[in-house]
Amino acid sequence: MDRSEFIEALHLIEKEKGIDKEIIFEAIEASLVSACKKNFGSNQNIKVVIDRETGNVACYAQREVVEEVMDEQNEIDLMAARILNPSYQIGDTVDLEVTPRDFGRVAAQTAKQVVVQKFREAEREILYNQYITKEREVVTAIVQRKERRNIIVQMGKIDAVLAANEQIPGEQYNFMDRIKVYVLEVKQTPKGPQIYVSRTHPELVKRLFEQEVPEVHDGTVEIKSIAREAGSRTKLLFTPKTKTWTLWAHVLVRTAIV
Repeated sequence: MDRSEFIEALHLIEKEKGIDKEIIFEAIEASLVSACKKNFGSNQNIKVVIDRETGNVACYAQREVVEEVMDEQNEIDLMAARILNPSYQIGDTVDLEVTPRDFGRVAAQTAKQVVVQKFREAEREILYNQYITKEREVVTAIVQRKERRNIIVQMGKIDAVLAANEQIPGEQYNFMDRIKVYVLEVKQTPKGPQIYVSRTHPELVKRLFEQEVPEVHDGTVEIKSIAREAGSRTKLLFTPKTKTWTLWAHVLVRTAIV
């Protein structure tokens, strides 16, 4: 890929993936600083600039203008600086181009790595934003496998963890079983969103009633409290509480907690 194709690719990435191309430029420049320092010493002040229009890459050694040079790697005297530009004053910074001969190849490799990394970061952020909205909600998950005492379930595009202490005692979880789970927490990690779910949380019962009973969903009847022994029994207090609602509660708790 030549420089013009690279610039066009960044414009396309910005449009389709929503990744600001300036963020990619800055990340590539920061990565190339380390590569450039390998050639000129880690103690030097190095700056890498990518032309936003052409894609050309240049590496500069930065020198502070001083009266007397004490550090040759990072300073330049005023007379030498004014040979380059008569307007330089004490305290100014002079950029001396020191672009290595094979720096274009290094820049291309670094650019590819940075773009891939930014893609992954963007995908992780998109997934996190998608699943954080499901926190404290009930969703249907599909059992995938067992890891030690934990059960791994699939929620859409990613897996979630049903920890041992969040499982209903005696309940069997078989591969590809579809189960209702309560989303306890969605964490952002370097590897992507990590989701923790529960089958024992009292809110699981409340959310199921909200899904199944229109009067609970629209607020006509309010669930005031829940007492649950997962896998055994569940008690709910409604307002208003009538014989009809007591019967519905009994039936739904016995049949809907799947």
